[in-house]
Amino acid sequence: MGIGTHGTGLEDNFGKFRPCGTLPPSDTPQGGWVPCPVVPLTVSPRRFVAIARAALSSLVTIVVTGSLVRLTGSGLGCDDWPACNERRFVDVTTGHAAIEQVNRLFTGVVAAAVVLAVLASFFVVPRRGILRWLAAGQVAGVAAQVVIGGFVVLTGLNPWSNMVHFLVSVVLVTLAVLLVDESREYRPSGGVGTATVRLALGACATAAVAMVLGTVVTATGPHAGDADAPRFDLDLGTVARLHSASALACLGLLALLALRLVRSPDERAVLGGPVQTVLAVGLLQGFVGYLQYFAGVPALLVAVHIALSMAFWIAVVRVARVAFIARRLPSPAGPGSRGRAPGRAAARQ
Repeated sequence: MGIGTHGTGLEDNFGKFRPCGTLPPSDTPQGGWVPCPVVPLTVSPRRFVAIARAALSSLVTIVVTGSLVRLTGSGLGCDDWPACNERRFVDVTTGHAAIEQVNRLFTGVVAAAVVLAVLASFFVVPRRGILRWLAAGQVAGVAAQVVIGGFVVLTGLNPWSNMVHFLVSVVLVTLAVLLVDESREYRPSGGVGTATVRLALGACATAAVAMVLGTVVTATGPHAGDADAPRFDLDLGTVARLHSASALACLGLLALLALRLVRSPDERAVLGGPVQTVLAVGLLQGFVGYLQYFAGVPALLVAVHIALSMAFWIAVVRVARVAFIARRLPSPAGPGSRGRAPGRAAARQ
């Protein structure tokens, strides 16, 4: 008596189909449990890219909402942690408390997004260790941010703790960008020279310095999160000029990189799109930065400046990543190669 597989069950030699997970009738001469086939859980590359992008979007969003907490003077709208205050765990009875509470609750959305990313990284096909590490780094960072955020509140918005809070967010956004780009598996079609790699990495390094100095400006200026919050006893004009100088140095390196690409069609095919994007965002960011300074740092312009800083950082990280990957690749065949698709593809990431 033979038994053959058929769909999600078995068919015996009497021509009767038995669904999986069932026992045969008692009057049937054939016995035994019909097992169901084990279907492995997998996540498609396209779906994983969408999950990684959702994590990136949530991490950028909470940077902006966190800045709104400071800019509206709501940093101590909840003066306790993890509860909002001694009376209520969740309190929205005042405007400041509501703003701070919404930002805290959004942390749950961020946590869910990064946890989903790390779970999906174990089931995406093909499986790659780099995706698991980048996703796990985001989970660890968000967990650390919860503790750091509590420390910020319990220390009365200490400027040092606020700086750490923001800079850890920058690290998290960096991990999220790398996760998205690695999951897309974009690889340059050709190589770039050592000077190009140095310019790209140098621009990324000076952008990081600008980020750090930007937190010093915030910790010195009027938007500390609360009227009674401590601030750095520094001259605001001086630290603002240092921040501006670092940003200009970054743009200068990017301009040199762009000039080098103009002279090299092969390298332009690799980095042209990403460099165009970062220059456009950087120039807009610089314009808003000077505008907010000379306008007396109004809250709305500061919020736009912070949002653009995230866009600029994402763009410069992508330039550095593509250049770093392309450093060991051979140049495209032919001195006049002008394949532009890879550069444009990277710009759209």
